Amino acid sequence: MHRAMQFLSDNAASVHPRVWDAMRAADAPQPPYDSDALSQRLDAAFSDLFGRPCAVLWVATGTAANCLALATLVPPHSGVICHREAHIETDEGGAPGFYTHGAKLILIDGDGAKIDTAGIDAAIGAIRKDVHQVQPQAVSVTQASEYGRCYRPDEMAAVAETARRHGLKLHVDGARFANAVAHLGCDPWLACQGATVLSFGCVKNGGMSAEALVFFDEGLADLARVRRKRAGHLQSKGRFLAAQILAMVEDGLWLENARAANAAAQELAGAASERLLHPVEANEVFLRLSPNEREALRKQGFSFYDWGDDAARLVTAWNSDPTAVGALARAIATL
Repeated sequence: MHRAMQFLSDNAASVHPRVWDAMRAADAPQPPYDSDALSQRLDAAFSDLFGRPCAVLWVATGTAANCLALATLVPPHSGVICHREAHIETDEGGAPGFYTHGAKLILIDGDGAKIDTAGIDAAIGAIRKDVHQVQPQAVSVTQASEYGRCYRPDEMAAVAETARRHGLKLHVDGARFANAVAHLGCDPWLACQGATVLSFGCVKNGGMSAEALVFFDEGLADLARVRRKRAGHLQSKGRFLAAQILAMVEDGLWLENARAANAAAQELAGAASERLLHPVEANEVFLRLSPNEREALRKQGFSFYDWGDDAARLVTAWNSDPTAVGALARAIATL
């Protein structure tokens, strides 16, 4: 498959050269696990980024980041309110239940795979306060959502306030958090305000094998460290994960990459016009395409995922080739 024609996933994108450079620079003797100098810089780097104290752990995958976060927030007998199409429900192979030792995902609906205060209130209102039903102890939202929709700062604030009012902690799955912040043009904290913990994505945004688990409740980080070790995610050469994350956040590469991916998605969205299934707010484009139309695009060399019987998902990345993006936009417009 030719890279330039690839619109399957931002996971398939190349690693950014600055990330490779940072990893090569880290290839020197250092204390093991997370006691190296690079890992020790993560707290300060993210505290500066969000303008508030936080404690940060690296992990290797988004699934591990999400599930270690949830396992730290909730006990096995409790529940997590999330959207019916949240990644933790549809695409993590039961890992949340595995990591939490049985906590239940309480599924609710919402437009564009976003949940709102009314949905949270309704879900909680339907649960009897007795031992016969699972009691929620956290809410999880995805920023940007599984359909590439972004929670505006006022929406995030409302969700956070509703969670606080019900005594629930808030987890933000930020696999594409950079794309959301780039779209919103706001302070990073406003895009996840009120969160207890954020899974800060790097792999989809030019990283290789590192995600950041950002605890705004610093006291929970020590419990997460124990769980990370027990789950087999305490890598002995953790400096290479820390190096990737620092390369992304210390000089603004995370936003630079996200803006490039978002701009490519907007070019495709402009060509798709009335075919769009959802407003394009990050780097995912969902559009109506018949089987014959999808086949016609694939014969021209474009790769993407089908989305049901009559739709497709196109995902752009930090290094989407402008020539290929333009060619795909023209091909869509002329179907």
